[in-house]
Amino acid sequence: MTAALEVHLAGRPKGVPRLENFAFVETSLPAPAAGEILVRNHVMSLDPYMRGRMSAAKSYAEPYALGEVMHGGAVGEVLESTVDSLAPGDFVLHGAGWRDHAIVRADAVAKVDPTVSPLGGADKVQHLLDLGFDAALDYKAAPIGEQLASAAPDGIDVYFDNVGGDHLEAAISAMNVHGRIAVCGMISLYNATEPTPAPRNLMQIVGKRITMRGMLVSDHAARRADFVREVGGWIKSGELRYTETVVDGLRNAPEAFLSLLSGGNTGKMLVRLV
Repeated sequence: MTAALEVHLAGRPKGVPRLENFAFVETSLPAPAAGEILVRNHVMSLDPYMRGRMSAAKSYAEPYALGEVMHGGAVGEVLESTVDSLAPGDFVLHGAGWRDHAIVRADAVAKVDPTVSPLGGADKVQHLLDLGFDAALDYKAAPIGEQLASAAPDGIDVYFDNVGGDHLEAAISAMNVHGRIAVCGMISLYNATEPTPAPRNLMQIVGKRITMRGMLVSDHAARRADFVREVGGWIKSGELRYTETVVDGLRNAPEAFLSLLSGGNTGKMLVRLV
């Protein structure tokens, strides 16, 4: 038997999650049966979409069950196996990304120039500028619409959204004719207890003939090998740089998750388990 520590959903949050919504449970794992393997996880990923799974509402991801394990993404090693053979495979930990989103003007799919990113806090703004972004906007310092209009006076052509709310409204206002919006999340709404108003300028989608489409990474699973090869090469060469916030210990995972929802991380939020 192998000792293990689990994080369970103790209660469904109303509004912003609290530490009492999580519970730690010590358990024992049996030895692998025929056809099973035992894995020790080293790193766990925390992601905003997990907030949606804490609710019982129907969504693209199955809700966490009360009193059951809350699963996060993990990278680990095989400890024991009763499988005759394992097919070779590549495992890539990709940590490029921000809690907030990027607004970009693109001349072509493969070339993005210039880049503008809104995010919270002067330190994060400076961090992006140091990475080579053309502009970075602190949405906590002034209305995001005003800052965006100043940073991108010629408008924007492509917008990747995972915040929603006033950020999406600002992007629609700044969008050029035939602009494109990819929506993969709306973190500003995840803790809302009442229905929130849509952007007040949706009619501009008609006048500007904007294309707006939802996106889930699972829709593009068939291109994973291409992603690993291409992006892995960029990381190895140093062309693509990324930042991670790493918290040590599974018992600190709930606090790390709450920090993620309030913008306390810079880059990908990870929990080091061993």
